[in-house]
Amino acid sequence: MMATAGYSVNSREVNFYQTIEQQKGSRLTGSESSGMDDSPLVIGGDGFETDDDEYLLRPRQVRGGCKRGLGYYLSNGLCLACSKCCEIMCFKCRRKKEYQPRTLYLGGRKEGKDAPRYPPNIIRNQKYNIISFVPLVLFEQFKFFLNFYFLVMACSQFIPEIRVGYLYTTWGPLIFVIFVTMCREAVDDIRRLQRDREVNSQKYKKLTRQGLVSIASSGICVGDLITVEKDQRVPADMVLVQTTERSGSCFVRTDQLDGETDWKLRLAVPATQNLAMGTALLDIKAQVYAEKPQKDIHGFTGTFTQMDGSQTEESLNIENTLWANTVVASGTAVGLVIYTGPETRSVMNTSQPKSKVGRLDMEINTLTKILFFMVIVLALLMMILKGFGGPWYRYLFRFIVLFSYIIPISLRVNLDMGKVVYSWMIQRDKNIPDTVVRSTTIPEELGRIQYLLSDKTGTLTQNEMVFKRLHLGAVSFTSETMDEVMAHLKTSFSQATLSQGVPQAPSRPTTKIRRTVVTRVQEAIKAVALCHNVTPVFEQTDTAESSEIEADQQNEQQVTYQASSPDEVALVTWTESVGLTLIKRDLSSMTLRTPQGRFLRFAILQIFPFTSETKRMGIIVKEEESGDITFYMKGADVVMQSIVQYNDWLDEECGNMAREGLRTLVVARKSLTEDQYLDFETRYHQAKMSVHERAAKIAAVVESLERDMQLLCLTGVEDKLQECVRPTLELLRNAGIKIWMLTGDKLETATCIAKSSKLVSRTQTIHTFRRITNRSDAHLELNAFRRKNDCALVITGESLQVVLQFYEHEFVELACQCPAVVVCRCSPTQKADIVQLLKVHTDKATCAIGDGGNDVSMIQVADAGVGIVGKEGKQASLAADFSITQFSHLGRLLVVHGRNSYKSSASLSQFVIHRGLIISTMQAVFSSVFYFSSIALFPGFLMVGYATVFTMFPVFSLVLDKDVSATIAMTYPELYKELTKGRTLNFKTFFMWVLISIYQGGILMYGALLLFEDDFIHIVAISFTALILTELLMVALTVRTWHYLMMVGEILSLGIYIASLFVFRKSFDAAFLQTWDFVWRVLVITSVSCIPLYILKYLQRKFSPPSYSKLT
Repeated sequence: MMATAGYSVNSREVNFYQTIEQQKGSRLTGSESSGMDDSPLVIGGDGFETDDDEYLLRPRQVRGGCKRGLGYYLSNGLCLACSKCCEIMCFKCRRKKEYQPRTLYLGGRKEGKDAPRYPPNIIRNQKYNIISFVPLVLFEQFKFFLNFYFLVMACSQFIPEIRVGYLYTTWGPLIFVIFVTMCREAVDDIRRLQRDREVNSQKYKKLTRQGLVSIASSGICVGDLITVEKDQRVPADMVLVQTTERSGSCFVRTDQLDGETDWKLRLAVPATQNLAMGTALLDIKAQVYAEKPQKDIHGFTGTFTQMDGSQTEESLNIENTLWANTVVASGTAVGLVIYTGPETRSVMNTSQPKSKVGRLDMEINTLTKILFFMVIVLALLMMILKGFGGPWYRYLFRFIVLFSYIIPISLRVNLDMGKVVYSWMIQRDKNIPDTVVRSTTIPEELGRIQYLLSDKTGTLTQNEMVFKRLHLGAVSFTSETMDEVMAHLKTSFSQATLSQGVPQAPSRPTTKIRRTVVTRVQEAIKAVALCHNVTPVFEQTDTAESSEIEADQQNEQQVTYQASSPDEVALVTWTESVGLTLIKRDLSSMTLRTPQGRFLRFAILQIFPFTSETKRMGIIVKEEESGDITFYMKGADVVMQSIVQYNDWLDEECGNMAREGLRTLVVARKSLTEDQYLDFETRYHQAKMSVHERAAKIAAVVESLERDMQLLCLTGVEDKLQECVRPTLELLRNAGIKIWMLTGDKLETATCIAKSSKLVSRTQTIHTFRRITNRSDAHLELNAFRRKNDCALVITGESLQVVLQFYEHEFVELACQCPAVVVCRCSPTQKADIVQLLKVHTDKATCAIGDGGNDVSMIQVADAGVGIVGKEGKQASLAADFSITQFSHLGRLLVVHGRNSYKSSASLSQFVIHRGLIISTMQAVFSSVFYFSSIALFPGFLMVGYATVFTMFPVFSLVLDKDVSATIAMTYPELYKELTKGRTLNFKTFFMWVLISIYQGGILMYGALLLFEDDFIHIVAISFTALILTELLMVALTVRTWHYLMMVGEILSLGIYIASLFVFRKSFDAAFLQTWDFVWRVLVITSVSCIPLYILKYLQRKFSPPSYSKLT
């Protein structure tokens, strides 16, 4: 047993080293082949095949072990054993959880010690728990250099030799900063906890021996039988075992999982569907085998085995599953839970939430490092001038503590409290009602967005299809002329009724043209009403003896159409509105009702479903009354043009409708004789039974029918956009934001929405990246794309994955030059990867917006995540940093609130830095004048008061400052573009404030030294009072738009300082403060420090005004 264990460890190590060496070799091979990217690619038929036996690096030879004695085990042996134990422990702790397949017994779980344990069905979006809250928050705070520096400074004050002042002067501000941060993080996480509890406490019905029992979503376990009602969210991954539909099928909405608007058809296991609803499921002996949990939302492998009597086994696939976060759209479903909690498909495709740090915070962190360098340089300069005699290291550290106010601890407090104010302003804005700020740490990030990555379904569109146009070649009908269509349809079926009922009766004379239009309209509408996969569902169904009675009852009931595509629902709804109604549909038949109330029954002989490869769907039906067999087909114009008979109008009209943003479908038909169909059916059956190349043979047989078909009509359907989508996208483009649309929908659908929403303007061309599977295809397609100028890019997720594998940098560089990019057939994980790709390669601020569960990953990865409260749920809204109710609110959120937040935070941070620099400059001047002594200039209470009550209110009131009004910011979004260049807060502005601080600190200190008379206490009174007045005047100089609270802050701060002069009389000479000598000295020093800056600012506005000043 020991030998076996030892062997497995050694083999793992050997495999590990071999893998490392092979990876090194593959990297060298890749670097050598990268040169061919610079030249046109010419490749033979073999492609890029290499010999697997050719290694650039061989595994290193292991020397034979030397003889080990007692000395080895006493010295090196113990260390080696300890290190080996540590390695094994780290391996055990860090390795990923290995998922296992499972076998579940219908109606019960395996109990006992040997029963496998599965994770609880709990949704958790929290960042912390009770144990990790304090350590993680402290780590997040002290990883910033600013806070860590002050922690070191505060700890150093416990050493008496280097203590400067009282402990509260250093520990008080630090504790206050950490306390405020902890409170903010606690409030945010408690809100997440409340939202998670709301979802986890949703009630469901569990099937037990005692009947249906109510159970919370968090209490559902693997192996439970759960009942899910119509329009209810599926709480866990399940295998569908029963539905209330007779056919054993039900539809589910998956747009919260994969972004596709199509309803998906799901089938119950036939063996369980035939059982009676209720506890009969618990009485059979059956088991379900399910594969191990994985991310693939489009695939599943499993088996159902029934062991009652003769053992029967059925295969399970994706059609037998209900994934978590999908919604049951029809009937009631009963499912066997196979995966819960973190093992569900939706959670595995969702990244874990991370604490986001704004770019402004990182820039401030960089500036604090520069300030720390200035502290060290200044302290060393003082020591050089003082001399390194005696305990010089003690003096050096005292100087570092004295000048530590250069790095203001209050900076973090002011910025964090400013973020809270910005968040409050966003939520109080009446122009964007019901907006919620869920993360109060990054509101200023909204002011620097350069890439917006948007979902399509439910974000840009309402996911509501409306029929807009019917074109027959010679005549076109729009929504305004549908009454003519109804009249033509009624006329055609009236003539058919008369001719069948009374053949000799004279009919109303009509012209030849009129008769032709009527016939064409009838054939087109009949084709649209038959060629689909739509099933009508009535809210109340009563058992009737005959289909006629049932149809009459259904005529008075509310019908709901279910289909795998909203386009098909829109088409069938339109045929109902003009008079030809679908009233019944099952797997083998279909019934229509004419305007006169007659019933047309058709047998469904074959169905050829729509796929992304064929881009068309077809159906063969046989009319029961006449026996006519007809093959109907509809599809995209690009494939139907070669299938239908020659015409001169289809291509032009498809282009016209596409420019209007309509989704077009070409409808055609072909009549078949009985012999033709029997011949086709024989060949089709043989192709389906083929073992080798089955798909290709089936496609070839179907294509034999798709020749010389009669073109009936062209339909145009509009996907309704969200309110004000077009002007919002135009606003964001003018603001310099590039927009990428990431959707799980089809390529054609995504292209249509890109046109209709004006994401792609009329003057821009669209380059569709063709399907690629290998490196040579990727290279050729990239070369073709490189030659295009100013064109939008449309690419599928599959092709994107291939091109990123070989040419990541080149593709991102080209894609970022496009005015718009559309990525379709994109999985949730791919969406997050694209956001991360842009962040890494461009180093630009990204914003992701979506409304579904499939958008959560990219929302959490983006610098700023925005969730829309959608019709299907709030999952994206709950996981986002900002929650809005519609897409049009995003414009104001970025252009107004984002801009104000960033500019105010930049001004606030620079002013707080200036406040620390100016007092440190005064300290340096004081120390240099008084023989380089490491003594504090001002008492501790004055230093604390200076950073808080004496100047806090007017400085913090800068968060209310605005350079332009919200109306001007929305009217001229180009103002937003300036922020992305980072000119508001950069090294230039930083060093300008450093120079201002040095100038003002020098004037204040030297002025006080020149004008003081006898006592040192007069220097403190004059310099500190002038310092307070200078800070208040500098706030007034910085303000661009006055707010009444700014005036209140200025007066309140001045009043508090004047009151403190009388409270702390021992620290001031009260008699001197009441003399004119004190007053005029303070006024002179303050004027000299501020008036030159006012003059410079006036000249700057006169000769180099900012861009916004021209608009006010």
